[in-house]
Amino acid sequence: MKKTVNDMEDDLRPEYDFSAMTGAVRGKYVKQYRAGTNLVLLEPDVAQAFPTDASVNEALRLLLQIAQRQQPSNSVGAD
Repeated sequence: MKKTVNDMEDDLRPEYDFSAMTGAVRGKYVKQYRAGTNLVLLEPDVAQAFPTDASVNEALRLLLQIAQRQQPSNSVGAD
């Protein structure tokens, strides 16, 4: 037998009456959230190669190290 809403025990306190709430808007702060995060959506093939945030960070750090080594020094050959 399925439980209905009335069959379930209500653990909320009376002061948490959400039916009295007004003005709730879905996604109200979504623009602010997106502006303040560094969330990046990976393509499926990249996500498969780097399944965790740690693996992505490690790969990017290695890429940064390689890029820094490849940059020509400004002091070489400057007379």
